Amino acid sequence: MKIINKSILSIMASALLLVSCNEDFLDVDKTDGYEAADTETVTPEQMVNGVYGYLTDWTYAFSYLGVTEIISDNADKGSSASDTGSDKDVLDNLTFTASASSVLGVWQTWYKTIGRATISIDYTENYGITDESYKNRLIGEAKFLRALNYFWLVRSFGDVPLQHIDYVIRQPKEDVYAFIEQDLLDAIDALPLKSEYDSEDLGRATKGAAQALLSKVYLYEEKYQEAYDMANNVINSGEYSLAADYSTLWHADTENGVESIFEVQGRGESIAHGVQQYSQTQGVRGQFGWGFNIPSQNLLDAFNEEGDEIRRDATIIFPGETLWDGTVIISNPENPMYSEKAYSSANGGAEDTDKNVRMLRYAEILLIKAEAAVELGMDGSEPLNQVRERVNLDDISNPTLEDIWKERRLELAFEHDRWFDLVRTGQASDAMAADGKTFVTGKHELFPIPNNQLIQTPEMEQNPGW
Repeated sequence: MKIINKSILSIMASALLLVSCNEDFLDVDKTDGYEAADTETVTPEQMVNGVYGYLTDWTYAFSYLGVTEIISDNADKGSSASDTGSDKDVLDNLTFTASASSVLGVWQTWYKTIGRATISIDYTENYGITDESYKNRLIGEAKFLRALNYFWLVRSFGDVPLQHIDYVIRQPKEDVYAFIEQDLLDAIDALPLKSEYDSEDLGRATKGAAQALLSKVYLYEEKYQEAYDMANNVINSGEYSLAADYSTLWHADTENGVESIFEVQGRGESIAHGVQQYSQTQGVRGQFGWGFNIPSQNLLDAFNEEGDEIRRDATIIFPGETLWDGTVIISNPENPMYSEKAYSSANGGAEDTDKNVRMLRYAEILLIKAEAAVELGMDGSEPLNQVRERVNLDDISNPTLEDIWKERRLELAFEHDRWFDLVRTGQASDAMAADGKTFVTGKHELFPIPNNQLIQTPEMEQNPGW
């Protein structure tokens, strides 16, 4: 996305100072991060670009891996046995505490992003833009990004503060979801279709992205009819389709392709500029990376039991194999497997990542429709089997919820949803036991409010069990 590469970089460095310079994790001053610049020279578009910029932060290269994949049965910590990754070992073993740095990292970054989104909305509304369509589009983009971050917060922590109400009092999760819904409905009304953007703006939030995220939000709220209907809006828009070859979905030439609904734009005009260290932290240890977040034997077994060779081989890097770009993996790396979805052909172990990170794909919308259909007593086979046929698997007639949940795991492995799928579907306890780990019911459904936050705001309540 050219907006990341051309106009965001000048603002991103100062915007990211919000994370390190402001002592209050939830409070963002409108001039914070702009000390060296006259804020009147910053355009509304640059302000919105700065919100996108948070998605390329270091948090998504390490903390995010810990709380989405390493914690689940999809992945193990990886790296070397002696390298804890600060807290990746305890996340992997489900023995982490409220002092876990990864939990603090995502809490802090998501709230800073929300604060910047709100600032950009207010700034845009009062800037004096005469082109109403353009103004509303920028506001819609910021509302989409704000909703995305609140969604990550509410599914991770449950009741959380809504910044516009109070920085300390945790609002009921139902109210948080209602706020997310409204932001996304506003974004749907304001945003153009993907095909309506100019090429230099490809990758910005679209009407389809807002509809897709809202469909997913409804699924988490168990509003199955709404999830089904909103998924249908995406499907019937004609803007998206399944890519013909699953194995190519994470290549450079398929970024923002037919299956892409929303992805973090990381490709720069020079090699290895993008999401900070996303590929490096997960790359083959001893060859071009640190080797964290490795596929588990549990995940490999799940692929093999299904006979799912296409998705297995597109998801997992094995020792000694030759990758799609001709790179030969060393025969004796420190770990038995690595994540291929994080591999960047041009990266070569550099600190930044010349790669877009996929956040919402059309295949997931088909699976949301299938799951919602079954929950409503309908047949979910048609959307489910579209996904299966793409990878040469047999159709399933009258699929069960368990069929669809398994399909989500294999289709979306290492796309940062597995832990939350296990929790929301009630599979977590059994799944983690099968992976040799103890999920404590009544505790592990939510992450703890970070200890550093409670020190700062002791009146904020902690989650149960922590």
